[in-house]
Amino acid sequence: MTDHSMTVGIIANPVSGRDIRRVAARGGISSAEDKRNRIARAVIGAVAGGATHIVAMKEPFGIASGALADLPVEAELEILDIGARVDPADTTRAALAMRDRGINVVITLGGDGTNRTIARVWPDVTLVPMSTGTNNVFPSLVEPTVAGAAAGLVATGKTDENQVAPKSKLIHLAMADGSEDVALIDAATLANDFVGNRMPVDPNNLRQLLVSTARPDTIGVSSVAGLHAVCLSRDDYAILVTCGEGGALTNAPIAPGLYQQVPVLEVQRIDLGEEVDLNGPSTLAFDGDREHQIHANAPIKAVVRRDGPRV
Repeated sequence: MTDHSMTVGIIANPVSGRDIRRVAARGGISSAEDKRNRIARAVIGAVAGGATHIVAMKEPFGIASGALADLPVEAELEILDIGARVDPADTTRAALAMRDRGINVVITLGGDGTNRTIARVWPDVTLVPMSTGTNNVFPSLVEPTVAGAAAGLVATGKTDENQVAPKSKLIHLAMADGSEDVALIDAATLANDFVGNRMPVDPNNLRQLLVSTARPDTIGVSSVAGLHAVCLSRDDYAILVTCGEGGALTNAPIAPGLYQQVPVLEVQRIDLGEEVDLNGPSTLAFDGDREHQIHANAPIKAVVRRDGPRV
């Protein structure tokens, strides 16, 4: 019988770092071969850290299976078949399957959106997020060998999880229809936009931007906030930016290789637990993905809490 306290899960988004935003803005492409090599190195690190069982999500590109094939490690290597269809639901099903098996630590390969999909259904997981996506504030550019070792050490209890993997902040959003959703890094309202749009944000359409993390050295709309006020993952507050006509222009890197002038009207510090109205009519984007419409006179209630995944 497998001891799941010695197990590390791996969820790799096979299409992360390959969407139209990268093409539109000269971003680098994360190939299947690159992901395969990253997984192999992460597994070697995880086993060195003490993991005896590795469970990786199966997908049609054979990334995980190729990485684990004939890997010279002393551990049980398992490919988890969740019936992948190469859509966001794959990540959801993989996360739920690993959660239900009692796995507590998961290495991810993807961007903010991939990790948000996991956090939405599994907020108490411990993540070791490696960056391969387009929006990359939540995951880190870290050598996979070391990331894997960290995952193995945490999974086996050889290091204090409370010290090395604190809880992350999560943006909770309550819709007017009663439904709820979350974002890890940013929730933005966009005028004259639409659900499903994958192109980089038009800076003239940005109206409100609520961020849990704001740094000037990142890519994406959260960088707009970071160029005005630094808010790190360890800080117990968030930042709200209001944009629109007449605002002071901020030259921000909203996508890889793409700077845009964003008109900023106001920047506010928001306490954890403080409620914010995100107003319509507008399209609501979570961590770079446009997923909801906000109608006029039906604002979304947003609040940031420290109840997200451990990282």
